[in-house]
Amino acid sequence: MAYTTKIIKIGNSQGIRIPKALLEEMKAKGRVSLRVEDGVLIVDAPDNPRKGWGQAFHKMAEAGEDKLIIPAEIENEWDEENWEW
Repeated sequence: MAYTTKIIKIGNSQGIRIPKALLEEMKAKGRVSLRVEDGVLIVDAPDNPRKGWGQAFHKMAEAGEDKLIIPAEIENEWDEENWEW
């Protein structure tokens, strides 16, 4: 189904209102990616940026590659004296 909408002023920018039905159909939540191809605005629901991370972390742990690279201990006086824990 095709929809028509108006370009509206939003502060110093301009925008469009996207009907809820279209957002639901494209499974967009929170953020979308925008690009122009041949003069056509394309709105995509981006893939989950952390998709597959859990599986990758398990593989790292099994291979012993999940070592802490930043020390967890307090290493300076400012943190020790001025920070409220």
